[in-house]
Amino acid sequence: MSKIGHNRPPVSYNPKDTIKKNINRRKLIVDDGITLHKKVPLPTWIELSLIDVCNRSCSFCPKSDDKIAPDTYQKMSKKLIDKLHDDLKDMNYKGSLALCGYGEPLLHKDIEYIVEKLSNVSNVEIVTNGDPLNHKTIKKLYKANAGRLLISLYDGPEQIVKFKSMIKQSGVPEDFIILRDRWYTQAENFGVKLTNRAGTIKTGNQISNDVHTICYYPSYQFLIDWNGDVFLCPQDWQRRQTMGNMMQEDLFEIWNSKIMKKYRVDLLNGKRINNPCKNCNAQGTLLGVNHAKLWRDIYKI
Repeated sequence: MSKIGHNRPPVSYNPKDTIKKNINRRKLIVDDGITLHKKVPLPTWIELSLIDVCNRSCSFCPKSDDKIAPDTYQKMSKKLIDKLHDDLKDMNYKGSLALCGYGEPLLHKDIEYIVEKLSNVSNVEIVTNGDPLNHKTIKKLYKANAGRLLISLYDGPEQIVKFKSMIKQSGVPEDFIILRDRWYTQAENFGVKLTNRAGTIKTGNQISNDVHTICYYPSYQFLIDWNGDVFLCPQDWQRRQTMGNMMQEDLFEIWNSKIMKKYRVDLLNGKRINNPCKNCNAQGTLLGVNHAKLWRDIYKI
């Protein structure tokens, strides 16, 4: 297990720059190319939590505390992946799928099957700490038609040399992989857009939560857990409020459900009054502004 936040030689990297680059890249994916299904704006970003285990223990992540987020080793089944494929195809989904969630996605033994299957209906991005990777795995993921591999570098800038060598050996195009500097100290918020994960952790320079703050998260995205449970967003690490289960309902029905509407309306009106939102300090308006405008028109807010 690796802990981060350590003594490092000074380098010419800036944690604010890496956060800004990540947000700007996501904006292009989330805010452009919104499609409608049955006159309803579809999400452009869906996170999949393939497996509930991580090989690292980063202090800014709930996985660092077994009392909060213990490794259960539960994993998403092929049956669920096949159902997800069909649901996305039925609603002509044009957004992206991000394989990340509450664990390290490359620890799932069926990762190649998952990528190959879902890439038929969506752009598939994989967010990984890079530990399970070698040049052969990179090549297999590329051949499975993954859209992008995002590697978070937690140990230090020396990892850049390691992974660039690995990429070269794999023979995949350089732009297939994004190396993200995440080796910063707690004083630098670890190089991430730090949040309290809906009141779950307090690590770093956390801003206080304000229950009168607008949030666009459920306007443009949601998270699917290993068992098919659908959550508002990846902030809900304690899994307080499910929107439904995609093995029991069609995904579009959940997206367009009464409970999703309730949360959208409350959050578009700046009312963080329900779990998990009332304890959350995430800045929920960085992405999804175009979705929010469409939902406001639909709900006449």
